[in-house]
Amino acid sequence: MSDYKDLVVFQKAHALAMEIFHLTKQFPSEEKFSLIDQIRRSSRSVCVNLGEAYRKRRYPAHFLSKLTDCDAENTETGIWLKFSLDCNYLPNNLYEDLISKNNEVGKLLGYMIQNPGKFL
Repeated sequence: MSDYKDLVVFQKAHALAMEIFHLTKQFPSEEKFSLIDQIRRSSRSVCVNLGEAYRKRRYPAHFLSKLTDCDAENTETGIWLKFSLDCNYLPNNLYEDLISKNNEVGKLLGYMIQNPGKFL
């Protein structure tokens, strides 16, 4: 791998962040500085932290620390998706699709966290 953008986890996390960005354009305007801002920020942070981790992979402890930051941000995104469902901003079938993608990103990050040597 020559670049973090080549990682499947980055590509899937980026696609999910972009899907969330477009979907949240339809959320009520009163959510602009709360739910919309938070879910966009956390979903994007997965990608940003992954890029930072990849650039620091010569330092295994730092690499692993940034990966756990990615995992935490991904978990936060899943929680915001649940709030979006519970506030009736997402239909159940769309929520299930998004949370499935979120879980897939989580599993890929989990693999990296459990096997950091394969990425150093």
